[in-house]
Amino acid sequence: MTRLSRLTLALLIAPWASVAGAAIDSKTLDAAAQAQSARVVAWRRDLHQNPELSNREVRTSQKVAEHLRSLGLEVQTGIAHTGVVAVLRGGRPGPIIGLRADMDALPVTEQVDLPFKSKATAEYRGQKVGVMHACGHDGHTAILMGAAQALAGMRKELPGTVVFVFQPAEEGAPDGERGGAKLMLEEGVFKTAKPEAMFGLHLFSTQNVGRVGYRSGPLMAASDRFRILVSGRQTHGARPWGGVDPIVTASQIVLGLQTIVSRQIDITRYPAVVTVGAIKGGIRNNIVPDEVEMVGTFRTFDPVVRQEIIDRMTRIATQTAAAAGAKATVEIATDNNPVVVNDPRLTATALASLERTVGKDKIDLVPYVTGAEDFAYFAQTVPSFFYFVGVTPVGQDPVSAPSNHSPLFFVDEAALQVGLRSLLGVAVDYLQGAGSR
Repeated sequence: MTRLSRLTLALLIAPWASVAGAAIDSKTLDAAAQAQSARVVAWRRDLHQNPELSNREVRTSQKVAEHLRSLGLEVQTGIAHTGVVAVLRGGRPGPIIGLRADMDALPVTEQVDLPFKSKATAEYRGQKVGVMHACGHDGHTAILMGAAQALAGMRKELPGTVVFVFQPAEEGAPDGERGGAKLMLEEGVFKTAKPEAMFGLHLFSTQNVGRVGYRSGPLMAASDRFRILVSGRQTHGARPWGGVDPIVTASQIVLGLQTIVSRQIDITRYPAVVTVGAIKGGIRNNIVPDEVEMVGTFRTFDPVVRQEIIDRMTRIATQTAAAAGAKATVEIATDNNPVVVNDPRLTATALASLERTVGKDKIDLVPYVTGAEDFAYFAQTVPSFFYFVGVTPVGQDPVSAPSNHSPLFFVDEAALQVGLRSLLGVAVDYLQGAGSR
């Protein structure tokens, strides 16, 4: 063999060299995931029973940081208030990847009868509310804690570096505060080690346990928050003609907003949603109040459509109010989440890993998801892949199962093992060079 042909062969083999000499195979990952199974369940139950709202994840972050330090990882706390980041450096050269979990709960009073049911309460928007992990973030945190322990246990054989990101305030920072993925990035979450690829998962009620969902390209919607203030003129409820009724006007605006998606936006390419989530106005049965406040959200997959919705929402609100002799102002919050976009090339590589881990027949190509995720900010920074893990018990129709954010949201804990094993497979396959990249 000539010197040139030997060099050519070496270059062809190089991308696969780590695979050929890999010490971490599928059986090793199976055993590692199984070894963490009981711990992951226990962690999840503890977090579920002690939920904390966005930017208030003090106990949660302390538990996470203590665990990561016990593994001998490089740990940094206090990023974006309560965020935790840990770095695991493998014993062999390789790429840097990031794995992310979110930690916050929701202002929801749990109605699921569990031994570890949440009875926690807190203040939210000036009201005392129940607090519940109604979106599976307790499971995400427990899974990533388990993944950290599993990967730390194979540190010597592991090629490359893993950055574990435990993120606060995915559900949105409280009014007047900042938080979440965007703030973590601004505060240098990747200052120590910047990943070349990022992975995350989400427990989801729309699939049964054992099934995994994915989509290449746009996956989850951009989300915006809006506030509409309708100003009228207060009067006696028995003499409505003596004032301008903002309640009736607000009602007309709510109905008008629903025509944006149903009649004014082309939804044949991308879906869109406009929702009014809360209305507040008035205090007594026989008084027409001065003003009514409405807050809500809209979801889009395209920046042009987003701007169309803002323009049409403003026009409907202001002109409907003007027709009634009232006044309406529309405010769009500046902390919107962008679209979660899965990198197509990374998706293909991760999909091959998922097929090996959970089985090709248990992977679903999911439609566009109008729920939002601020993982989108990480995906804007580095190529990323985000996927869903089903939590609805086998035999129960996931279409009719209580959805994420419901007080009846239920996680079949068998899903935790699926999440842990699949995340380990995606991470290690990438580090060892499996797939084309």
